[in-house]
Amino acid sequence: MVKKNGLQALGGLVYSTDSGRMCPECSQPLAECRCAEQAVPEGDGVVRVRRETKGRGGKTVTNITGVLLAADELKALGKKLKNRCGCGGSVKDGVIEIQGDKAELLCELLTAEGFKVKRAGG
Repeated sequence: MVKKNGLQALGGLVYSTDSGRMCPECSQPLAECRCAEQAVPEGDGVVRVRRETKGRGGKTVTNITGVLLAADELKALGKKLKNRCGCGGSVKDGVIEIQGDKAELLCELLTAEGFKVKRAGG
């Protein structure tokens, strides 16, 4: 931040008509900002695997949360798990979603990768 008369100025570019919202940390457009991707999430170090169907039209999805990896590494792990399970899925907001009821298989795969795994839910 820029100091002005001994005080920190709270100003700065927040929105640009050319590129939209700006990141307050690096002053880059949010589409080009890399601040959030470099941050590793915090947690207790336990990976939780749970099966859920709520809000998905009755279709079963297995969610994996609590993986303490950066965004790129998390995406690579998600791809590896999808390939080993032979199904689709995605990585959204730090949660790996695998299509189908694959909780037991995923617990075994994540344990083999060196993660501490707990089966959450029913």
